[in-house]
Amino acid sequence: MKLVKFENEEIPPIAFGTWSWGTGANGGDAVFGNHLTERELRPVFDAAMDAGFNLWDTAAVYGMNASEMILGSFIKERDDVLISTKFTPRMAGYNDNAVEEILDGSLNRLGVDHVDIYWIHSPEDVKRWTPKLIPLMKSGKIKHAGVSNHNLEEIKLASSILAEAGLKLSAVQNHYSLLYRSSEEAGIIDYCHENEIVFFSYMVLEQGALTDKYSAKNPLPSGTRRGEAFSANVLAKLEGLMKVMRKIGGKYNASTAQIATAWSIAKGTVPIIGVTKTSHIEAAIKAAKVSLTAQEIHDLETAAKETGVEVRGAWENPMH
Repeated sequence: MKLVKFENEEIPPIAFGTWSWGTGANGGDAVFGNHLTERELRPVFDAAMDAGFNLWDTAAVYGMNASEMILGSFIKERDDVLISTKFTPRMAGYNDNAVEEILDGSLNRLGVDHVDIYWIHSPEDVKRWTPKLIPLMKSGKIKHAGVSNHNLEEIKLASSILAEAGLKLSAVQNHYSLLYRSSEEAGIIDYCHENEIVFFSYMVLEQGALTDKYSAKNPLPSGTRRGEAFSANVLAKLEGLMKVMRKIGGKYNASTAQIATAWSIAKGTVPIIGVTKTSHIEAAIKAAKVSLTAQEIHDLETAAKETGVEVRGAWENPMH
């Protein structure tokens, strides 16, 4: 497995997301229609670690602590796990000490004394929240700082605030997929590459819409956020893209999900893939080995554009 350079260390080419782990507000049941417990998820965690995928992405807001608690139960007495979690500004209210307090809650649930990447989850007030990372980075509670759902101007502002304290912005995490290339079009991915910032892409599979598991005749779970975003009408528009993905997948003996993941790696990003089954780990192992040609990347992007589909999360601002 080809590792990715992350400042003075290396990380796997794919990170695993735990948004759908556990139930509760913003949790697996409400967003994905899942009801997953530790017993079901433990083999998934073990299979990932055995394969060398040791970077796990979570957030206090996922299931309101549930995701972090499940992950924390798996990493007890291990020192080979890299943890990425988040401060969500809307959880803070008027509390100026919210970043430290929410981080401490995360550390407690995860059972660790530091996190490898700590993200400011949304750009509500970059000038207010970014400086709060500085003492936590200097104390060692945060190893690397990242920002998520920020546009280019907001990323540059956060980076300059940290730079004034002699610190670096190490990572950006935005929605990025064949259907949603806003971060690329806005110059964010180029900026990251030029400044040695690792770009993490989430929703690469568009919450299942690019996995070929769903179609107009077999839609996503109703009553869920992803089911509403990708209705039967929207899924019908994706058929041309799915055809191209299947054709390219045939060459590599790979699924459409693996092709979508391989595409995001080929674009110089680290995809964050939600994992709920051991088969997802096997799929990631394969996706990391697929090396798409320039023509295949062009064909995928052309077919994606022709769908006319672009689904942005309710929490996301336009990138340009």
